[in-house]
Amino acid sequence: MPRIETIALGLLQGPAELLPVSSSAHVGLLPWALGWSHAELTGAERKEVEVALHAGTAIALALADRRRPRWGLLAAATVPPALAGLLLERPIEARLGTPPTIAAGLLAGAVAMVLADRTPALRGAQEAGAADGAWLGAAQALALIPGVSRSGATRAAARGRGFGRADAAALSREVALPVLAGAAALKGVRLARRRPRADTLQTLAAGVAAAAASTWAALRAERALAADAPLAVWAAYRTVLAAAILVVWQDRGG
Repeated sequence: MPRIETIALGLLQGPAELLPVSSSAHVGLLPWALGWSHAELTGAERKEVEVALHAGTAIALALADRRRPRWGLLAAATVPPALAGLLLERPIEARLGTPPTIAAGLLAGAVAMVLADRTPALRGAQEAGAADGAWLGAAQALALIPGVSRSGATRAAARGRGFGRADAAALSREVALPVLAGAAALKGVRLARRRPRADTLQTLAAGVAAAAASTWAALRAERALAADAPLAVWAAYRTVLAAAILVVWQDRGG
């Protein structure tokens, strides 16, 4: 398992997870696009890296979030993706992780974000309740599809519910922690059952540290610079990225 590449992916994980650009399109496809040896790892080994990166992001979010948990909101936002993950994780990974399907997820998410951002901003994040959590939970369940983006889907759902852009970004961060922590814990159990070697554990620990550091830095930058940006900006970026993915895929013979 290449340590330098794992650290690089960890540094990318934070902004790719928090911004509405799709971590699967960045962390998942970057090694494929650049021809890194990470792309040649077995599915189980790539999952081990994924566990480390999600764990790092969850650690940073837990340390940064000092608010009192809103249990009704969090439960409503966590149950749908948890059930969808348990029931559909394997089929989704087997059928929807290809470059064309990830590009389709990027484009579909971009359209949803642009449409949702037309909703008037009438509410603040502090007003969110269980009903809003259910919509955020449905969005997080849809974000299991590679390319859709958990942050993009939850921001679109929140904007569609009348929350302002900065408030939608805050809600997206708030509901992220239980989902990321749960996914890391579930896949961590599977990792422990495989009894990885000591050098593998050291590489994964480096990935955890890199992901935690990049998430911490991305949190500060996102709150200061990007939380209130029009979703059309991110939609345009996603469209360009989807086109680039398809071009590379076609050049490599599909």
